[in-house]
Amino acid sequence: MNFAATSSTAFSALIWWAVPIVAVLGALAYVVWVSRFQDKFDNQTNRSVSKFQDFQESFREGKTVIAEEPIDEPTGESK
Repeated sequence: MNFAATSSTAFSALIWWAVPIVAVLGALAYVVWVSRFQDKFDNQTNRSVSKFQDFQESFREGKTVIAEEPIDEPTGESK
């Protein structure tokens, strides 16, 4: 009976140390990940927002938006 009480106490102590350590390591990994890759994601977001704003402006100003890739027109010929 004494062994069971000792191992339970040791396990509880391990959990009380392991959980905060894992949490701190996870937080540090997140901070490193964000600081390393935030610029990349910000640039992509700004580029997408700029394209969307240009798209909106094309309706306000009556501009013609030119597609990046040509659209194939049907020739009317059957195969």
